[in-house]
Amino acid sequence: MKVLVCGAGIAGLTLAWWLRRVGAEVVLLEKAPEPRSGGYMIDFFGAGYDVAERMGILPGLHAAAARITELVYADERGRRLAGLRYADARALLRGRVLSIMRGDLEAILRSSLGPGAEIRYGTSLTAIREVPGGIEADLTDGTTCRADLLVGADGLHSEVRRLVFGPERRYLRSLGYHTASYLFEDAGLAAETGSRAVLVGLPGRQAGLYPVRDGRLAAFLVHAAPQAPPPADARGEIMSRYRGMGALVDRVLAHCPKDPYHDDVAQIRMPGWTRGRVTLLGDAAHAVSLMAGQGSSMAMGGARTLAVELLGAGVEAALEHYERRMRPFVLAKQESGRAAARWMVPDRAWRITLRNRLLGLAGLPGGGAVLGRAFRGLSSGL
Repeated sequence: MKVLVCGAGIAGLTLAWWLRRVGAEVVLLEKAPEPRSGGYMIDFFGAGYDVAERMGILPGLHAAAARITELVYADERGRRLAGLRYADARALLRGRVLSIMRGDLEAILRSSLGPGAEIRYGTSLTAIREVPGGIEADLTDGTTCRADLLVGADGLHSEVRRLVFGPERRYLRSLGYHTASYLFEDAGLAAETGSRAVLVGLPGRQAGLYPVRDGRLAAFLVHAAPQAPPPADARGEIMSRYRGMGALVDRVLAHCPKDPYHDDVAQIRMPGWTRGRVTLLGDAAHAVSLMAGQGSSMAMGGARTLAVELLGAGVEAALEHYERRMRPFVLAKQESGRAAARWMVPDRAWRITLRNRLLGLAGLPGGGAVLGRAFRGLSSGL
């Protein structure tokens, strides 16, 4: 079997690993000119953690993970308001969780493919045609590729989805927020924050600062905003939205690069992910949004599910089984993302106060059990 995968991110790389190990021929297309680095910090648990364990890459992930000891909510002056020890969070998830930069997860997945893996960087699709027993795709490098199956694993703004299923506006549902992130170095700030992740929240906006490996820091920003294309001047937008949140945030903003990552916080909701010999995977099919978390985990769980189904049945039947198995989990995660949005970035000061108080429950008698049920609900696997 030959499989053409559009997107060499977490979903595409995981699918390639599972298919290559049983002898399938996999061609990965990636529109970025080179492997991506950085990204944003993710708490990695649930189905993705289980899949990573089966792939034998957990030791590498733990070695690359950030050594965060506490999540702290602070006011504009940097004074502590509430906190959650990561040891408590790990205990709630029975130790099966780690914090890692998305780019590091991709790098480990990429290296796990081993020699001979075909990844064509700077390449995407221009046209897709059905042919007997498969598909034929015209590529931006001027070549044509024929395969038994095309998998669109090319993210929230999927080109495969646009070409096969129609315009993005049919499926993208904004949750009413924009997000931005970037990496930077500041030895003084790193020394002050130490191993803590620090969040500063005001109604409708939140700025986060996370320690990563090698003394670097990661900024993660979220603010309420109507659905709109990314601004032409992302840095200017960030500066205007987050300036005035206090001295700590101002120091983080001073390191904002000219072209930071910036996007709409949105979900993809589709009635079906498959058409003929084309199917969608990960965020391209069912982005759950940053509010729900677990996007990377769902991508890896979905990739393994698709691979297992392809090994056990013909392509058409496998695609039907894959979607039937995945859809209940996707719908549940999307619902939790919509419900979580108002608590992650509250629009009222009283909601911020209530959230901070709830966060401290894990350290109280019986509080861990309450939060544990919520965490285990989030981590329920495939």
